Amino acid sequence: ASQIQGFFQIPSDHLYSAIVFNDFFLKLGVSDPVVVSPDVGSIKMARAFAKTLSCGLAIVDKRRPNPNQAEVLNIIGSIEGKIAILRDDMVDTGGTLTEAARAVVQGGAKQVYACCTHAVLSGKALERIAQSPIERLCVADTIDLSTRDIPAKVQIISTAHLFAEAIARIAHEQSVSALFPGEPD
Repeated sequence: ASQIQGFFQIPSDHLYSAIVFNDFFLKLGVSDPVVVSPDVGSIKMARAFAKTLSCGLAIVDKRRPNPNQAEVLNIIGSIEGKIAILRDDMVDTGGTLTEAARAVVQGGAKQVYACCTHAVLSGKALERIAQSPIERLCVADTIDLSTRDIPAKVQIISTAHLFAEAIARIAHEQSVSALFPGEPD
């Protein structure tokens, strides 16, 4: 969250991973997509992503009966016959993401892709993802996964160019926030 900048005694910049995922999905050329927020906490991010892809937005309405458990109640928005792209900030146990993927398939989506910034992938997350209807899960390389046995459907996307550009802008006293037009504050 951008608000974390207030906890530092030195200047800091919030780098948004959206630019990495925007580029990836625009190049992939998914036809008739709909961006799906797997929970209410990701709506703002998913809305900005949908705007970039010029597509619709849907929201998975879920509840947590117990910690690290997710139960889908409803899907708000039109997903039938579309390619769903789930957009989240973090995947820990994979429960929310995989339940959302199953729900959108049951709701009539043709295919499901997903992307998240921070792939914690704890517990049985990799097993859940491998067994889910997600075609491909794109994750940023913000967490080192090199020692993990990653399923073929998980694609790690480099953020090196984003960090390099931010460092260059800082060194040349240019705006870092200009890298992220339209991102939520």
